[in-house]
Amino acid sequence: MRIHGSCHCGNISFDLDWPDAQSIPARRCGCSFCRKHGGVWTAAPAAGLAVTMRDPQRVSRYRFGTATADFHICSDCGVVPLVSSEIEGRLYAVVSVNAFETPDLSISAALDVSFDGESEADRLARRARNWIADVGFV
Repeated sequence: MRIHGSCHCGNISFDLDWPDAQSIPARRCGCSFCRKHGGVWTAAPAAGLAVTMRDPQRVSRYRFGTATADFHICSDCGVVPLVSSEIEGRLYAVVSVNAFETPDLSISAALDVSFDGESEADRLARRARNWIADVGFV
């Protein structure tokens, strides 16, 4: 199933090839950045993600904490449609379910998650296991 999403103004958009038509899991991150931005994320290791930036100069990347993930923020509308992390030379990502534009999707109720106390090595290993592993910026 193909899912389209974008920031509010469309400067950052993505096409997500979801591996099956079942309910899409959603996770509400408990970190201070995600709490303040309403971050609810999803990923599947077998999914494919193609990201388009109409004007890359109007996209900010924000890192905090372990500085191992880039929050891609549209400088025009302020929306964060995805987060990426490079791990051992490979790019991984999660996408915001709040940025989905494809109608009639079955999205599960968001589960609250916290990664407090997780070591950097454990965090990167979790991302490599659970995040989208086929990511391209076009």
